[in-house]
Amino acid sequence: MPGASKVVSVREVVKNFGKVRALDKVSVEIGEGLIFGLIGPNGAGKTTLLRILATLLKQDEGSVKVFGYDLPENRALVRNLISYLPEDAGLYSRLTGWENLYYYAMLYYGKTAKALEVARAGARISGLSEQDLNRKTSEYSKGMIRRVAIARTLMIGSKLVILDEPTSGLDVFSAYAIRKILKEYSKSNSVTIILSSHNMIEVEDLCDEVALINRGRIIVQGSPRDLIHAYNSKNLEEVFISLAGEKS
Repeated sequence: MPGASKVVSVREVVKNFGKVRALDKVSVEIGEGLIFGLIGPNGAGKTTLLRILATLLKQDEGSVKVFGYDLPENRALVRNLISYLPEDAGLYSRLTGWENLYYYAMLYYGKTAKALEVARAGARISGLSEQDLNRKTSEYSKGMIRRVAIARTLMIGSKLVILDEPTSGLDVFSAYAIRKILKEYSKSNSVTIILSSHNMIEVEDLCDEVALINRGRIIVQGSPRDLIHAYNSKNLEEVFISLAGEKS
């Protein structure tokens, strides 16, 4: 059953940047096989928490476990178990979409048959045509760039994938294509996906479970349907506005 085993356990985590407290005693648990959304406005602490889970930042206080391994003590080990895609990740513009996928696969497997197999899997995940994959990515739309970047992140086969704002700045058609890729991949491969977003309406359809975060604090966690029902709201946006107002 998805969510039965805990992939991520965060307890009372604090992270400061100078005098700014980005995370203020954050606690959250994320189950296996879920698409989990960390949702809140810009500056809420979403990226900071994701970067801690991705081993790129160290918490100042509290405990973080990924697959049962403590961070930051076991960051080298955890890095081999996860894939992370930052919001501003791009592609090599002088390479084609296919060359980007194959190059990334070779970083893991060298110039081997396995690398070719992984790159082909990435091409399928992207959903782009052979013609598009053979074009230089300097000619790509933002949506196409994002599809290849996400495919590049998924194709390695990590059991935990961390995506920072995967649909940010995309048009409605590109965002829909990304959500479809994530849904199908998670379902087919029993992968846990953690993503951040400030678009609360969008994630209602995508995420199995969400945590609403504001000013570095988790306001509430649960399934979108349960939260909407519990707070007698039309959507997650209404839930957030109601709760953020109470806690501001």
